[in-house]
Amino acid sequence: MRYKKFGSTGKDVSVLCLGTWALGGKQFGAVTQEDAIAAVHAMIDCGVNIVDTAPIYASGGSEEILGKALQGGYRDKVFLITKFGSEFVDPNDSDKGTIKDSSRKNMLKSIDASLKRLQTDYIDGYLMHWDDRVGTPIEETIACMKELKAAGKVRFLGMSNLERDLADRLLADGVLDIVQYPYNMVNRTKEDVLKYYAGQGCGTMGYGSLGGGILTGQFREVPTFGHGDMRASFYGPMFTEPGFSQIQALLKVMDGIAEAHRATVAQVAINWALAHDYMHTVLTGVGNAAEAEENCAAAAWELTAQEKQALDEAISKIHIYS
Repeated sequence: MRYKKFGSTGKDVSVLCLGTWALGGKQFGAVTQEDAIAAVHAMIDCGVNIVDTAPIYASGGSEEILGKALQGGYRDKVFLITKFGSEFVDPNDSDKGTIKDSSRKNMLKSIDASLKRLQTDYIDGYLMHWDDRVGTPIEETIACMKELKAAGKVRFLGMSNLERDLADRLLADGVLDIVQYPYNMVNRTKEDVLKYYAGQGCGTMGYGSLGGGILTGQFREVPTFGHGDMRASFYGPMFTEPGFSQIQALLKVMDGIAEAHRATVAQVAINWALAHDYMHTVLTGVGNAAEAEENCAAAAWELTAQEKQALDEAISKIHIYS
């Protein structure tokens, strides 16, 4: 495993971060609890020391499974990140949508619920998940972030997905240690933002490094996903035309590089993301131990300059996000 300084946190984190959105087995295909726990253990045993989750993932199910997996000494081995401010209106029916609430009242409720599900008494990184949409003044959110840190419930603070004006408010008020945005070969819309905040001393995280699975090479024909599967919505542009065909052309280039390294297509995608200095750690979702070990093996090799150039040329022909 390779490690990088995580901004100004003083922590060294693995270049791969365990993303747990799929662990609840509700929004990315079926995953059993047994396989999920085995996947967590495999990632950590392979050297991964940073884990990302959120209360909205499987309506708390991912946090609960992760809490079980981190027992037996695993909790002390990881920099644990969760989030606040985003949840389903109805935990049992995702079709009813989400609510974005970063009020003090909701934050206090959320942190205690997350601590209970995760079976821990502190969170290493606590992130504002999305911009607030119920009218909470940002000053209230920032004050509560500081309150939770002063109480010892969280150690570092940050955000995921915020627009620059709100993120800059967090930075100015000293509560932006960590930033997280989508980042992969196809979606580079936040590249300049990640560069900027890395330059400001923030630890940077890129999620969706495998594009919901399409950058693993698993999907060579347009798939049909089940109801509620996030790959059909959150990653929809990648799995529908014309994006799907554009990505297939990129996969052909990735196939050749993977073969040259006796590696997998997923490892090529991960290594491309890791080839940028401003990216400290990239999230990879896993559903079982074999996938965990495959992803971690990406850290054992790096792209050559020629390979990265070939990938960048193929990527330049993709126009899904702008």
